[in-house]
Amino acid sequence: MTPPRVADPSVHNAPSLTYFVEGMDCASCVQKVERMVAGLPGTGEVSTSFTRQTLSLQLNEAQTPRRTLEGHLRSLGYQPALLSAGPHPAAAGDHAGHPHGHSHDHGHHVTPAGTPWYRTGQGRLVVLSGTLLLLAWLFGRFEPALATAGYVAATLLGVWPLARKAAASLRLGDPFSINLLVSLAAIGAVAIGEAAEGAVVVFFFAVGELLEGVAAGRARAGIQALAALTPKTALLVEGQGTREVAAEQVQVGQTVQVNPGGRVPADGVILSGTSSLDDSPVTGESVPVAKGPGDAVYAGSINTDGTLRLRVDRAAADNTIARIIHLVEAAESSKAPTARFIDRFSRWYTPGVVLVSALVAAVPPLMLGGVWHDWLYKGISLLLIGCPCALVLSVPAAITSAISAGTRRGLLIKGGAALETIGRVRTVAFDKTGTLTAGRPQVTDVVGLTVPREEVLRLAASVESGSSHPLARAITQAAQQAGLAPAPATAAQALPGRGAVATVEGRALGVVAPRHALSVGTLAPEVQRTVTALEEQGRTVTVLLDGATPLGLLAMRDEPRPDARAALAQLRALGLNTVMLTGDNARTAQAIAQDLGLSVQAELLPDDKLRQIAALRAQGGVAMVGDGINDAPALAQSDVGIAMGSGTDVALETADAALLQERVGGVAELVELSRATMTNIKLNLAFALGLKALFLITTLLGFTNLWMAILADTGATALVTANALRLLRWTPRGLSTSHLKVTQTKRAPVSSGRTPV
Repeated sequence: MTPPRVADPSVHNAPSLTYFVEGMDCASCVQKVERMVAGLPGTGEVSTSFTRQTLSLQLNEAQTPRRTLEGHLRSLGYQPALLSAGPHPAAAGDHAGHPHGHSHDHGHHVTPAGTPWYRTGQGRLVVLSGTLLLLAWLFGRFEPALATAGYVAATLLGVWPLARKAAASLRLGDPFSINLLVSLAAIGAVAIGEAAEGAVVVFFFAVGELLEGVAAGRARAGIQALAALTPKTALLVEGQGTREVAAEQVQVGQTVQVNPGGRVPADGVILSGTSSLDDSPVTGESVPVAKGPGDAVYAGSINTDGTLRLRVDRAAADNTIARIIHLVEAAESSKAPTARFIDRFSRWYTPGVVLVSALVAAVPPLMLGGVWHDWLYKGISLLLIGCPCALVLSVPAAITSAISAGTRRGLLIKGGAALETIGRVRTVAFDKTGTLTAGRPQVTDVVGLTVPREEVLRLAASVESGSSHPLARAITQAAQQAGLAPAPATAAQALPGRGAVATVEGRALGVVAPRHALSVGTLAPEVQRTVTALEEQGRTVTVLLDGATPLGLLAMRDEPRPDARAALAQLRALGLNTVMLTGDNARTAQAIAQDLGLSVQAELLPDDKLRQIAALRAQGGVAMVGDGINDAPALAQSDVGIAMGSGTDVALETADAALLQERVGGVAELVELSRATMTNIKLNLAFALGLKALFLITTLLGFTNLWMAILADTGATALVTANALRLLRWTPRGLSTSHLKVTQTKRAPVSSGRTPV
């Protein structure tokens, strides 16, 4: 979905309108509509989505009446139906996902989404013109005069909507459209007595447009199906019983029950019950995941056996499925560099085709004594051969198919630019905690220096009680298991890359990294030796400080994800360098890095990470993989930011891609998908341009007729589309969940910048 164009002051309080626009089912259609709307006075907050085929905008009807907007849409060949009209932009979006409405201002029927092709306007045009073409051919076997009339009728019927669209585009500032080329060719064919070939021209072009719409529908189907995953109703727990309510009415904080075989109605956390959940509709994870109290669940997941009660954490409009749909729709506005180049190229290419065709048709007869009929015929053929349909479609069709295929495997990609870049990076940089490791550290050692071990754990848990950082959770859980009740804390504050501080029982306490403890006080030599010994075992050590006085040490260990080693090996097999960038101490980081087989830069503050990313970018491009607030700047600074699906909202919004399955192997899959997509695009472009070059030569030499010319255009479009749709069936050659048989790791979101990161 394209980002809204900000309204000027004259439309600030104008009503918001949302239309379902039949026929706006491809990226070029969206661009045509956007250019038209941008030229209208009194419009603002314009956003479009070809996934839902919707147009939303604020419209000051004193400057541009609603009927004028709808008339312009129809003149471009689209049929608008008003879905909602309200005073606020947000209201319009509430119904944008239901393309079955009708305009309250006119009675024109709009075909609902999902209608069979033969019942659409384009489908009816193909059937009718094809029938006329067949009848004309049959009449031609008995009465040639009737055949000619039939061919002329078929041509005029097929060219009329194209000519209207061409005229509308010309009036609205887009003079050299594809519709203009085909209209000129078809009318020219009739004018020189080749009505049969003119009829074939418009028929095959109509078939080509129909195939584009069908292909776009197939590419969108996987995304649209996500909206149907969330059940319509939920069992709301009230007292000792349950009551069935609409799922969209369930509010954050309420408790719902999910029975065996049912779908989870909302994102939340399990309060009671244990069951295996099939997350494949949401994350692509192929193996059901065992979950129990405290584990997060996704709306749309299937509860396979046990009865669960869960606390709702996200409203229906903000659940995981809604966020996935939003991210994929937003991807439409981010064009790949190749697509932007093709767009710029086509702006010059199409006028050039018209000019060359005119010169070929006119110069030889006027200056060289050529036969007008022959050279007009060649000029008309060049108009068709030069149609940029296949060229323009080659990139967006492949990108849309690839994004859809990735989404089904739990790989969210926010647009063509990110998809194209991922396959070109030279280095992949990883955060440690929650990315290469499972993000579930456990306290392994508690050392009392001036107070007992239990007091160290109790006071540390008091400082960390308000944080959901993995290390903080490890400390508070250890205290809970030991039966220690944390004391109330005030003035709690996170120190990014260093630790946390708070006032507990009147004392200014801190749980900080050893290097930060040394910067504010001193550690005795024997304490430093203990820290070193623990870190050499791959454990993260924090120091409990009272002011500048150390009270004790806590050591935690976070194990690498089960698939991390194999995933990093796969990245190296793809020719990529791998590096860990972490705020953890050097000894702990080195122990993890050696186990996984990658290089490491440790003890990095957020600013240090940015400098490392900048250095790696200078060496040929870098992708950053992370999940915490500390990672957000690095994700934004890198060529491609990749967030683990359980990461913070900040990381997910900043990143260019997200891994819903929380598998490191997803990074290698993203690289493979990017490279497969770029190979597909290159094949499409080579085929489209090569076929046009071949037919250009054969036309000038007199070997190509109009029948072959239209096949050069429509045939190339069909083959390019079919090749792009192959990406819908893409599967990675390397890692997969079935090969690794990895169980999904579950953990709480990171919400504060801490050491390690």
